[in-house]
Amino acid sequence: MLDHKLRQLSADFWVAGQLEPEDFAELAKRGFRTVINNRPDGEEPGQLPSAEAERLCREHGLAYFHVPVVSGSIFPDHVAAMADVMAESRGPWLAYCRSGARCCCLWALVSARRRPPVELVEAAAKAGYDLRGLWPQLESIHAAAREPVAAK
Repeated sequence: MLDHKLRQLSADFWVAGQLEPEDFAELAKRGFRTVINNRPDGEEPGQLPSAEAERLCREHGLAYFHVPVVSGSIFPDHVAAMADVMAESRGPWLAYCRSGARCCCLWALVSARRRPPVELVEAAAKAGYDLRGLWPQLESIHAAAREPVAAK
């Protein structure tokens, strides 16, 4: 049931489409430590509300974070929030949205600080996501993170 949803992007970061209540126990059994919900509440009828996902995470010993992003509208504050979540929590992480695509984009935008775009685009492609359209942003983030700060 859960296997068809999970897509691995790195050794400790996975994405998935919408989770169901029974998925949280399985995530805990598989060793995930943190769940990140990238769906705004009410995005689609019948989706699991954030408060319920948080309750299920607590019940199964998982950390929970809600970084809601409207599909197709990732802004710098979303990337910063995702980076903060990853910095203050422990992996392995599972981020979910409707299809996993938003989560994949956020992961790549955060990871571009440390990893070159080619690695990110290839990892996403192996998981079934096409991030070639993000290449200029990934390149810019990666270059900015590598530029030395000028001495005063």
